[in-house]
Amino acid sequence: MSDPAIAYEEERRWTYADYKEWELDPDERFELIDGIAYAMSAPSTEHQRISMILSAVLFNYFQDKPCRPFAAPFDVRLFYEEDESDDTVVQPDLVVVCDHAKLGKEGCEGAPDLVIEILSPSNTAIEMHRKLGLYQDAGVREYWVIDPDQKLIEIYRLINDQYEPYMLRLGDTVQSALFPGLAIPVKTIFDQT
Repeated sequence: MSDPAIAYEEERRWTYADYKEWELDPDERFELIDGIAYAMSAPSTEHQRISMILSAVLFNYFQDKPCRPFAAPFDVRLFYEEDESDDTVVQPDLVVVCDHAKLGKEGCEGAPDLVIEILSPSNTAIEMHRKLGLYQDAGVREYWVIDPDQKLIEIYRLINDQYEPYMLRLGDTVQSALFPGLAIPVKTIFDQT
């Protein structure tokens, strides 16, 4: 499929109902942000390696708990509307959903509790910071941005409806404020040995 963002007139705003109707090739993925379609490229090898590490950690941590982790591709409709008129659908690398009522047949219907995004050439820091406002407005309680090139992790915690940022480096440990005991040494995430 050609890029829906340019296939029609520029003023076209897409909804989730439109998004569901697109006939995409198996390797094509798009996100909708405020009704604008953005093509997503395949993630880098380093991106996938980090995603696998975090997927394993999350799977093991949540195995006997009520919250559920999910990995991309997994549609997250941040501002869910039952009539599918919502115009923002993202596919974060990893999410954790604690409210089972938000789990629909096609993904998450509302804000997950935790969103993790891993930077790669296909998703720039600019893109992640554009999403920062969306996640804050939707009520995502914790948002992690992982930068493999800089070996940094930015953690945003929602406090009084505003994100408070924390920067972590190689000697630090990622500790979720939401999930006691979910602690990951930053070195573990970036270590390639």
